[in-house]
Amino acid sequence: MFNDKTILITGGTGSFGKAFIRTVLDRYEPRRLIVYSRDELKQFEMQQEFSSPVMRYFLGDVRDGTRLSLAMKGVDFVVHAAALKQVPAAEYNPMECVKTNVNGASNVVAAALENDVEKVIALSTDKAANPINLYGATKLCSDKIFIAGNNLVGSGRTRFAVVRYGNVVGSRGSVIPYFKSLIARGVKELPVTDTRMTRFLITLPQGVDFVLQSFRRMQGGEIFVPKIPSARITDIAEAVAPGMATKIVGIRPGEKLHEVMCPADDSRMTLEFGDHYVIAPSITFVNKVGHDVNSLGEKGRPVRDGFEYSSGANGHFLTSREIVNLIGG
Repeated sequence: MFNDKTILITGGTGSFGKAFIRTVLDRYEPRRLIVYSRDELKQFEMQQEFSSPVMRYFLGDVRDGTRLSLAMKGVDFVVHAAALKQVPAAEYNPMECVKTNVNGASNVVAAALENDVEKVIALSTDKAANPINLYGATKLCSDKIFIAGNNLVGSGRTRFAVVRYGNVVGSRGSVIPYFKSLIARGVKELPVTDTRMTRFLITLPQGVDFVLQSFRRMQGGEIFVPKIPSARITDIAEAVAPGMATKIVGIRPGEKLHEVMCPADDSRMTLEFGDHYVIAPSITFVNKVGHDVNSLGEKGRPVRDGFEYSSGANGHFLTSREIVNLIGG
């Protein structure tokens, strides 16, 4: 599917972008792989690692629609990974978050339509489901913008979908690297927000594989949600630093005790497949695509009324030992 194709990834210098590009280069023979991001230093550093002749590095911000449209000329597939993601920072700088996460999403949709891109997948977050913080609210807006983009294609080929998953193990700004940095500085206690807190966990390779598979499965308008395990914050702390004391520091601005990926209010639109869920669009598209059977022929079934996929009520919780294995010891 990706051989001899041109793929662009916004926010391509981030943790996901690097893992995605590494995987695509290992498995496929793309015509071009375009990194679109605003940080010239990170692009320079990335060029030292990824120097394949198919690589292109495009400086630009998703806030700049004109630049984004120029970058998408001749592009077949787009992964939209650019976002402002730090929850407390978004609470204190709301309009900056809106400019990138909401206006940026609208610019990606417009640029993809203008350039007749074949398929676009936007990365979302569990925080977009029943959001209580600004970051989550902007990502919910982004999700809605991408889903509604399918009604703007007319006779064009462009289709939009969303992939929503939980905390990425080891990604920049996540709790595990934070705990490790504190240990390296010689702290005697790890800060824990609340002993009841749980989170969905996914590794970068799992996230990349799920996005690649979602490109194959998508018909347009889906929110793809992988079935992944949960972990308790106390077990994460024990996995990172066995036996180390913890101190309760309280929930940060905009945080939840548990995250949700499939809200109960969306249960009437949620379909269960073998290794994932699909939240079908609440609006009717002009092309009236059904979502109970995907492009690979896989069949989904409706979930029960009121079903909610929550990190606190997940059927699969990781033990500390499993978390150790997940993060590589």
